[in-house]
Amino acid sequence: MRSPAFDPRWFAALLAGTSALLAAPPVDAPSLPLSELTPGRRGEVWTVFRGTEPEPFGVVVTGVIHNGLGPGKSLIVCELTDPRVQPMGAVAGMSGSPLYIDGKLAGALSYQIQRFETVRHAGFTPVADLEEVRTLPASGTRLGGGSGGLSPTAPLQPAFSLAGLSPVAAAALAPLLAEHGIGPVLPGGVVTPTQGGITATEPRLAPGGAVAVALATGDITLAATGTVSLVRGREIVAFGHPLLALGEVALPLCHAEVLTILPSQMQSVKVANIGPVIGTIRQDRLSAVAGELGPGPAMIPVEITRPGGAAPLRFAAARHPQLAPLVVGAGVSQAVLGGNDAGFNEGFRVASHLRFPGGLEWRQTVLHAGAQGFAQSLGEIVQSLAAVLQNPLGRGYPDAIRLEVEALRDSPGITVDRFVLSRATAAPGAEVTADLSWRDPHGRGGHLSVPLPIAADWSGRTLEVVLAPGRVLDELTGRPRTVPAAELRSLEAYLRFLQAERRRDGLFLAVLQRATLLTDQTRPTVEAPASLERIARTADDTRYQRRESSVVLWETHVLPERLSPAVFRRALSVAE
Repeated sequence: MRSPAFDPRWFAALLAGTSALLAAPPVDAPSLPLSELTPGRRGEVWTVFRGTEPEPFGVVVTGVIHNGLGPGKSLIVCELTDPRVQPMGAVAGMSGSPLYIDGKLAGALSYQIQRFETVRHAGFTPVADLEEVRTLPASGTRLGGGSGGLSPTAPLQPAFSLAGLSPVAAAALAPLLAEHGIGPVLPGGVVTPTQGGITATEPRLAPGGAVAVALATGDITLAATGTVSLVRGREIVAFGHPLLALGEVALPLCHAEVLTILPSQMQSVKVANIGPVIGTIRQDRLSAVAGELGPGPAMIPVEITRPGGAAPLRFAAARHPQLAPLVVGAGVSQAVLGGNDAGFNEGFRVASHLRFPGGLEWRQTVLHAGAQGFAQSLGEIVQSLAAVLQNPLGRGYPDAIRLEVEALRDSPGITVDRFVLSRATAAPGAEVTADLSWRDPHGRGGHLSVPLPIAADWSGRTLEVVLAPGRVLDELTGRPRTVPAAELRSLEAYLRFLQAERRRDGLFLAVLQRATLLTDQTRPTVEAPASLERIARTADDTRYQRRESSVVLWETHVLPERLSPAVFRRALSVAE
């Protein structure tokens, strides 16, 4: 009987700690149940070290942490025996790399067990949990709802890359992304099917291949790189842990090309270029992300125009109420900080326009003073967009988002030094004058006198004269920052509520009186008769609400195109 010829690959595999050498990761490998997994078994993990072709590295099973991620959710622990991987440990971007033992799929690399250890180990999500995410039915609920926020739960973070932003713009955006669980963010690139190692135009992927899940594509591309865990026909499972724990989603699945791995004692990470869209991710769950190959999801087209003849930024944002505002914020960051135009040092104006189905629109124009306060300005822009997209009705994504960014010649910021009334007591029909003085950052001053007409029906009242920004006056008059869905009946009503917000520039001079309000879908009735209130609230006590607040008897907008945080309050008594 002839002895088999010696194959050096088997000897190399043995040294690397594998139990069997696979020529390529099998697409339809049978599953290895967790009950058959025993310590000491050798396995092979497939991932992309560079380019687009996956390669194997060896591991040895240490054991299973039963219920380590919750009831019924265990974690396979393996020692990383391959000399290429042992020094750097589990790598962000290897998330989802399939683990094969004797040709069977056992799980996917997903967790970094510890840092600074002398012998590297990693955690693997069992294959049964991967299959569970793949077979989850679409609930038909609103995308992104009920996820509990954007905080990722996996120790092995997704390898996020951001293309289309200058280093200055990316640094300004980083804290905002970190607040939503996105980070660290590495510089990234975008490649077409004819560039680099990405040549496939057909959506074909194999286990161990590099993929990316994008939050935005185009001139601004924000995506997380990971690895394919399993493929079942056109269905795909990747990462082995959550992207952002969003639940049911609709995010672009893209090809990816790995440039290199950056080793680190804290967290090694893959640096990648993002390729074309090849499918849609439908689930973002504890054990994996899952979706299908084919067309990408519907997205929100975004255009941001810039001054100085610069080409507009055009990209597409995920249709998600929390992600889309962040992505638009990235574009604004690039528009303001990413060019050679120094005109933003004095301040800038952002005009936002969201167009919804059915001809509905939302518009807002906001001034921002100085580039030094850009982080706060960026947060305000993102919050305003989030208020529109996170509407309580659970629907209403815009057909398009358009922003115009304009540099200001002079800083709009001013300091109000003085605000006085000509008298504290007045008779009906008389006139009271409000005088205010201010100065700009260069020390140039100004003065304004505004007459306050005393109406006859104010007789016998003690009133308050307020000089304040529009947002402060909104708060003083009881305007809610958010409104429950029960108080609204349509997207049009919600957009009308948002649009009624007072202007952000200048100051408002107003005469206020304390009163009781009865609101109908946010529309107030002052001092409504008790009988009317009882009838209304009996019919629908969620639609009609009663509250104590200040009511505006008279107001005017002063100092437009200026910004000041000043708040002054003066008492005014009207004689009988």
